[in-house]
Amino acid sequence: MQITFLGTSSGVPTRSRNVSAIALRLPQKSELWLFDCGEGTQHQFQRSDLKVSQLRRIFVTHMHGDHIFGLMGLLASCGLAGSMEQIDIYGPPKLSEYLQGCIRYSQTHFSYPVKVHTVEPGVIYEDAEYRVICGPLKHKVPAFGYRVQEKDRPGRFDVARAQSLGIPPGPLYGKLKKGEWITLPDGRKIHGAKLCGPTQVGRSFVYCTDTIFCEGAVDLAQNADLLVHESTFAHQDAQLAYDRLHSTSTMAAQVALAAKVKQLMLTHFSPRYAPGNALQLEDLLTEARAIFPETDMAHDFLSYEIARQISNH
Repeated sequence: MQITFLGTSSGVPTRSRNVSAIALRLPQKSELWLFDCGEGTQHQFQRSDLKVSQLRRIFVTHMHGDHIFGLMGLLASCGLAGSMEQIDIYGPPKLSEYLQGCIRYSQTHFSYPVKVHTVEPGVIYEDAEYRVICGPLKHKVPAFGYRVQEKDRPGRFDVARAQSLGIPPGPLYGKLKKGEWITLPDGRKIHGAKLCGPTQVGRSFVYCTDTIFCEGAVDLAQNADLLVHESTFAHQDAQLAYDRLHSTSTMAAQVALAAKVKQLMLTHFSPRYAPGNALQLEDLLTEARAIFPETDMAHDFLSYEIARQISNH
């Protein structure tokens, strides 16, 4: 599970930072999931080592332009790039209406299926390996955060030990790998968990932007391996944050602390903290680390691998 930042600026792009977009790479599924799609995201794909042909799901937090203006361009380019599978898009009310308007007025025709899902708090997607949960944030328009939760996996199955116990290969191995009980023809009962190593605990990634500090973000981020949280303003500009319903560096750190996450990554920075200004982004990082030491600062094309944990139970 690898995160690649394709845009880390707020509001408008700068020379070194594009507007919001984060890609989640799922190697075992050969899939990419995208979170927000600011203007120019398709260019950011081209500058990265990500394959747009693997894009399968897009999750939109809210309807502000710096999070959606790249959506139509990216979708249109995907069709021109060759054979594409269906892309599912998840987002707030009006997203479907917005896309339909873009399609109608630009006379764009996709060569692959596109399905839009209007989200509500709760589980919005689930398969055998992952669950995606949506939670409300607090912004000027309806906004949602997302949590991708990988499901736990059984530990490595000990084939040699199974063979030494006289268990024939085949369907029984599948049951044992899942930790189930089986009964052999001679009456012996074997518990699959005894033939598997420690459980591989599912990893979790949480994305919260745009929002001021809110309990919704804390609830969504509980015990997450990685929390990516907006940090538009420095602490001394808190009044701007309250006026515009954005977060300061210290608010992001407070969410991470309250939710007991393992790692906080700041993003969505105001251009006002560019090099040469009185306050710079390093100051925001220092402010956040004073509250939550396990904090880092994202930049465009930064990749972060979420490591797998092994259960002690």
